[in-house]
Order: sequence, then C-alpha cells, then structure tokens
Amino acid sequence: MEADRTAEGLLRELAPQVVGVLTRRFGDFDTAEDAVQEALLAAAVQWPQEGLPRNPRGWLIQVASRRMTEQVRSEQARRRREDLAAQREPADRLIAPAADSGDSTDQDDTLTLLFMCCHPALTPSAAIALTLRSVGGLTTAEIARAFMVPDATMAQRISRAKQRIKSSGVPFRMPDEDDRQRRLDAVLHVLYLVFSEGYAAGGGRELQRVELSVEAIRLTRALHRLLPKDSEVAGLLALMLLNHARSAARTGPGGELVPLAEQDRSLWDAGAVAEGVALITEALPRGRLGPYQVQAAVAAVHDEARTVEETDWQQILALYGVLEQLSDNPFYSLNRAVAAAMVHGPDAGLRLVDALEADPRLTGHYRLHVVRAHLLEMAGEREAAVENYRAAASRTPSLPERHYLTIRAARLSEPGR
Repeated sequence: MEADRTAEGLLRELAPQVVGVLTRRFGDFDTAEDAVQEALLAAAVQWPQEGLPRNPRGWLIQVASRRMTEQVRSEQARRRREDLAAQREPADRLIAPAADSGDSTDQDDTLTLLFMCCHPALTPSAAIALTLRSVGGLTTAEIARAFMVPDATMAQRISRAKQRIKSSGVPFRMPDEDDRQRRLDAVLHVLYLVFSEGYAAGGGRELQRVELSVEAIRLTRALHRLLPKDSEVAGLLALMLLNHARSAARTGPGGELVPLAEQDRSLWDAGAVAEGVALITEALPRGRLGPYQVQAAVAAVHDEARTVEETDWQQILALYGVLEQLSDNPFYSLNRAVAAAMVHGPDAGLRLVDALEADPRLTGHYRLHVVRAHLLEMAGEREAAVENYRAAASRTPSLPERHYLTIRAARLSEPGR
C-alpha cells in the first residue's frame, strides 16, 4: 500500500515534466497532454505489479512519445500531410528514448506548464480543471468526482480549455516580463481556488477534499521554489500550510464539522504551522504587500494561539482592515465584523453586518446569515439567531455545514438553554 502511494505521488510529480518534454518536442500541447494521461494510466496499472522502473521519467516519456508518434503519423496519413510534417519535424524527433535512458532535456517545465494552464483567456473553472489534469496529474474521472460532475462534462470542460489555449496561439514558454505579473496573478488565483475547494468543499457530503488541498500545496511549493523572492507566492504557500494544519481537527469521528473555537488544537500539524509562520514572517517585510500575505498573517495569529481565549482579536481586526483596503471583497468585511464583535462586542459586529446587507454580492448568501446568527447568539438574541441559522442551513450546498447549522439552531431552540 505504501509503495502504491509512493508511485502515485511520483506520477503526479512527473506528469508536468513529461507533458513539457513532449510539448517542446512535438509542438502540440493538446495531443501531448492526452498521450501523457494514457502513459500515467499505464504506469498506474503496471508499476504496482512490476515495480518502479529504474528511470520512471524516461519510462513515461517513452510510452507517451510512442503513443504520440502513433497519433501524429496517423493524422499525417489521414490528411496527406506527410511531406509538410517531414519538413516541420525531423524524423529523429519522432523517436522515443529508451525506457531507462535519460532524456536529452533535463529541463523541468512545471512552472511553464502551470502558467500556460492558467492563461487569462480561460475561465477559473476551466483553468482549475486543466491545471489539475496537466500539472497535477489527476485523471479526468478523478477531477470529475472532486467537483461532482459527470466524467463527460469534465472531459468537455478540459477539451474546451485545451482548444482555447491552442486557438490563442500561446507559445510553450514562460510569459515575457510585460505579461508575467498578469499571468502570475491568474496562476495564484487558480491555486488558491483549488486549495479552497479542498479545504471547504463547495458541496456534497464531505467537508474537506484533502487530496485537492495537498495537490494545491504541492504545486504552490513548486512555484515558490522557482520564484522564491515573490512575496505573494510565499504568502499563498503560508496561507495554505497554516489552514491545512488544522485539517485533522476540523471534522469529528462521523465527518461532522468542528468549528475553530471547539477544535482540539493538539491535533493541529505543528510542523506545518511552524513552516507557515516562518514563510509569512520572512515575506511580509519584503516586496509589495498583497492579500495572500495578509490572509496568511490572520491564519498565523489563529494558529499561534494555544487556546481560543488567547487569540489576539485586536490584531486580526486590524489585519482585516488592511485586507479591505487591498481588495473590495465583501467576505473580508464579514470576517472583520466577527473580529469587531470579539474586540468591541456583538453589537459592533452586527452594525457592520447590517451595512453589508445592501451588497448585491452577498444577497442570499448563506455566509451572511451564518455571521449574523453567530453574533446574535453572542448578543443573547436567541430567536433571531435560530432564524438566521435555519436560513443559512437552507442555503449552504455543503451537507456537513447544513447539519452543523441545523443542530445549532435546534440546540438554541431547546427550552432552558
């Protein structure tokens, strides 16, 4: 079983490298990505039975190259383009290397591939799907299960994303200096969305999809290794580590939601907390301040408190004020309302929540009702709190959250409580 997990992790690490080799060799990202997926499936079947090859990367390149060569030659024959293709691609570039030989190009294309998959021309949902498949090494079926859509729907989404990249004519190389920052913002946003979906699943029976969170952390680590001086990259990695450190304590034995204030902090991953704190401590004084760094600082304040009572809410309130200045995000304002209630009392928080009522981005959103219910409960207004807990429960797509909110409302409704 341990060997199987090792092989799975290796496949995901090697997937973008092999896609990069084939894309540079054949000049066709779409076909290269499909060929590598077939090689990954073959490896998933053969390696557990036959053992890891001496050169796993070379094995994958060989299998994927042979598949791609077959596809190229078939397409050439079908469209009568042998002469044109021969001029464009020397024959020796269509020959796969030996399974255990080193590839002539040792370049790791993970970052280049990540930037290409997160091209601003793609929608966030398409970029997430393509990133998980091409860079994360997940199969279409795995991604479809994670986002609770049929395999065919996810396959179409990925296919459209690849065609969009192909039609855009984007070359397989790192963006130039003028375009890098714009593309980097898209890359960070996609990685943040992948992690967020893993940390708090958008719907279904599971509160967390840990495999997505772990994959997002792995990819962000790779990005940080390649861009070690970028403060927002470091901030995003710190944010992921500090939040993921609580994963074991966020659910109970039956998968039920355990809120932060009630979590057993001895279950938190102390190593991840220490790494996250070190990253954000180093990043904050360096370079441009961004929202990922500030969110990581908030998470660090929570994680460094030995008990919920020791939480420095004054500092958290100040940090959310900074976040509001950096980005017009109503959810930052909701979180600031909670912090304000912890510092100045529930009435102060409720006034901020009331001011957000008119924001169309929060209209009907369950989070608005959750925060109001929590603050009303703090204020002792039980009936109003129950009403809002029930309203939130009816709107959240997450079953664990729905169960938690329903139980919270039921307990407040009990006589004598």
